Amino acid sequence: MDYLPLFADLKHRPVLVVGGGEIAARKIGLLLSAGAEVFVVAKSLGAEVNKLHQEKALQWLAQEFDTRQLDDIFLVVAATNDSTLNARVFQAANQRRRLINVVDDPTRCSFIFPSIIDRSPLVVAISSGGKAPVLARLLREKLEALLPTSLGQVADIAGNWRTRVKQQLHSLSERRHFWERLFDGRFASLVAANRAEEAEVELEQQLYHPASTAGDVTLVGAGPGDPGLLTLHGLRAIQQADVVLHDALVTPEILELVRRDATLISVGKRAGAHSVQQEETNQLLVELAQQGKRVVRLKGGDPFIFGRGGEELEVLANAGISYRVVPGITAAAGAAAYAGIPLTHRDHAQSITFITGHCKPESDGLNWSQLAQGHQTLAIYMGTVKASDIQQQLINHGRSASTPVAVISRGTRSDQKVLTGTLSQLYELAREAPTPALLVIGEVAALHQRLNWFGESAQPLLTAQNSPAQWQSVVNLA
Repeated sequence: MDYLPLFADLKHRPVLVVGGGEIAARKIGLLLSAGAEVFVVAKSLGAEVNKLHQEKALQWLAQEFDTRQLDDIFLVVAATNDSTLNARVFQAANQRRRLINVVDDPTRCSFIFPSIIDRSPLVVAISSGGKAPVLARLLREKLEALLPTSLGQVADIAGNWRTRVKQQLHSLSERRHFWERLFDGRFASLVAANRAEEAEVELEQQLYHPASTAGDVTLVGAGPGDPGLLTLHGLRAIQQADVVLHDALVTPEILELVRRDATLISVGKRAGAHSVQQEETNQLLVELAQQGKRVVRLKGGDPFIFGRGGEELEVLANAGISYRVVPGITAAAGAAAYAGIPLTHRDHAQSITFITGHCKPESDGLNWSQLAQGHQTLAIYMGTVKASDIQQQLINHGRSASTPVAVISRGTRSDQKVLTGTLSQLYELAREAPTPALLVIGEVAALHQRLNWFGESAQPLLTAQNSPAQWQSVVNLA
């Protein structure tokens, strides 16, 4: 081990920074965030350092370095592009046994600045000892994604309760198991949901009445299919869950990310093949949470956009079950983006309407006259079965039969397929499209030919002369 990791308390301690440019500014920012009193020696100050000087956040001590400036200093940073000056500062600091960091010169450092993940009071530091700083930065970025921003508040609350926990739990083993359960359970979920008061109530119950512990439910939007589109909150939730109830539309690649020892329960519903009724799913959510389990309801797309998330939350609320929601990228946004189709465009579409194809097109539920107006985009979920009715209703109410359309099958997945044509061809397109599929109707659909970026190159738009055999694989993204 080349360096011993240490965390220094710099509050109100004097630190000397030699240099006033951009590199010095980065170090000064870190020092100020740690509460240090910063003194700067530099011939001139860059814009950022000068701003801090004007705000009286630091003191501009002198323009020239003098060894006497080190007399009352706790540690030193040399951040100039003058190697001779940096060497002189290093030698002087060493002679006075001051900790010194010469930026980008590991041979002249008695301490180094690590890559920092700040979840104060929880702080994680990563260092390669100056040998591979880019690697340390990349590792920091990965850990940033995995560590919730709420961890700092979790640590603060835990710190406030440490004495009471010691008084209640006398053995080290008891306390360790208590904190492990707390940090990996409902308490942490409540803090993440910005419900600190309820989190403290949960902590108190866990400490004094552990038998009363209840579970909770998290509704998670899994996105349209590509596992890379799962949000960080969603990833954390499925990796902490005891039980995951998932839809049929959730891809195997996303299910692979679920914690290995979690129970997976399929409650998927597909048109014409209902496997689990919604009422059964609702009851299962309540029963599992009442057993004290951390339950995730994992839904394709977003839970609140044609995902029945609102219905499930109403059941949980009526049963007194704690819950939270992690939004997901809805299919229209994800699939259209991967097809190179902007849902809105200043020249082509000033509005977008999300529609479910499970409604009856001939019913009064939809205002077809309004939907048939031009310069707007219609994104229709689960619309392939009703494509013929949708096509006819829009044309009958004034939408041009030549309006561009796209049918996006298995959007964002490796086997995504995009079929394009006109509104008069919507039924034929939808009949040949693999499911699940999204219908996009509007002028923006024509932009697929120029803006497609995912998978194979775009093919020409369909024409009235194309036969189904010709257009069946217009774009097949394998």
